[in-house]
Amino acid sequence: MSHVIKAVLHNPSHLEYGQITIPFPIPLDEYDQTIEMLQAIELGFSVNRDSMVDDVESPYKPLALLKNTMVNVDQLDYLAKRLAGFCAEETSQFQAMAYHLNLCDIKALINLTFCCQKAMVITDFSDLEKIGHSHYIHLCGGSDVTEDLEYLDGEETAYLLIGSGSGVITPFGVVYDNGMTLEQVYNGRQFPSYPYDSRLMVLEVTPKRGLPEEKNPEYLYLPAPENQIERTLVRVGVTSPHEAQVRLVFDELPEELAEALDLEQLAEGDLPGLNRLCRTIEPMNDSDTEKLNAAVLMALPQDADEVRLLAENLEQFTFVTGIQSPKEYGEYLVKESSEFCYDEKLDGLYDYPQCGLQRLEEEKGQFSSLGYIAYRYAPAD
Repeated sequence: MSHVIKAVLHNPSHLEYGQITIPFPIPLDEYDQTIEMLQAIELGFSVNRDSMVDDVESPYKPLALLKNTMVNVDQLDYLAKRLAGFCAEETSQFQAMAYHLNLCDIKALINLTFCCQKAMVITDFSDLEKIGHSHYIHLCGGSDVTEDLEYLDGEETAYLLIGSGSGVITPFGVVYDNGMTLEQVYNGRQFPSYPYDSRLMVLEVTPKRGLPEEKNPEYLYLPAPENQIERTLVRVGVTSPHEAQVRLVFDELPEELAEALDLEQLAEGDLPGLNRLCRTIEPMNDSDTEKLNAAVLMALPQDADEVRLLAENLEQFTFVTGIQSPKEYGEYLVKESSEFCYDEKLDGLYDYPQCGLQRLEEEKGQFSSLGYIAYRYAPAD
């Protein structure tokens, strides 16, 4: 992961601790360690802006205005994630508008990432037709206006825009705000939903007692570092998963697993267990995922830890995808498993149904819509 921001921070209440340099976005596998390093110098707490910015290194030049301001490290992390997802045009729009508005507050910069797309930035005035079409698209909020563009006089639209005198020259081009307003999408405490990393689950979190006025839900993206879960709960005003109301927004868990568990109830009752399960499943390939689905159908697990144990011990299961009968299993054993010396000339002499049935009884396996599965170490009667 490339870093969008590298910030040099210090604790203004304890100058003796010196400076610490943190790259953002913080890689997930380094998040817990990073927070622990910050907290060792009494920085990096969940809500307060406790970190003074001494220096900022970033391809986004307007972020230099954050120097000598107070920030919260999760704010820097969220801003970096938003900017990391920008295309080249959005990068120009953000930089030009941040410069034009002289933004030096991190809350305002985060909110700018949600609305800068309305602005128009011109760096090349040689193609007026293109400028006019692009301007019209921005005014329409980026919606599909292909048919309208066929009848639009792009040059005339560009002349009207340029002649309006509303453009502001910046180091990133001439910017037209097109009536953009800096809406407060981010309220300074709870971060709007933004699943930057590829996650298996997205959960909306609110207090069971209800949201206070002017507060918003928080979002968890599983699997998540332990510190990230704790800090997310604190931002929404709770200290324990049992105090939180959890709503499932999205999941990419294996289908049979998701059907076997009540994910929302599980998230409220055992959020750490669900997170451990997601951490186990995330690196699995497609074939292992299909095998896990079959193991879930066979074992009928009751909670996240039981599913996790299945996922961690898949090598103890025999799984053959797609087959639905003893005959098909017998054919697989004879022709594909390398347990037999198959001779195509003798094909008519093999009793495939009996071979499959005998092995099925020995292994105590079962068929499902996914194929055949058996626990290799099942005890005999």
